[in-house]
Amino acid sequence: MKDFKKYYILPVPPEEVYTALTNPATIQLWTGEPAVMSTEPGSEFSLWEDSIVGRNIAFEEGRKIVQQWYFEGEDDAAESIVTILLHPHKKGTSVEVRHTNIPDSAYEDITEGWDHSYFAALEEFYEEEGE
Repeated sequence: MKDFKKYYILPVPPEEVYTALTNPATIQLWTGEPAVMSTEPGSEFSLWEDSIVGRNIAFEEGRKIVQQWYFEGEDDAAESIVTILLHPHKKGTSVEVRHTNIPDSAYEDITEGWDHSYFAALEEFYEEEGE
């Protein structure tokens, strides 16, 4: 099991990033896929046609999202926890992503996914919105 931590800068306030990550209609705008998402702790979520699935743990509006991500074929002995912290930044929002207990076999795909799918799609969404 491995851990991942990285910061991303998005050119909008933390409240907008929070909405983009928690509102199913907004998620669909930047992913291009229907999403199942709720800010109800304990609720299940699904993104990118079930490519990312898990359970929502905790939320602080405009500041923090905590989720458990499920990995197919992996036991739940070590839960894979994603914590997204939103910090005000002079350019908009500094997004701190901490993803713990990533199965070794999935680590490369997950880290590439954070960079090239998840946050690349959000950055592109905000660039198009700003035009």
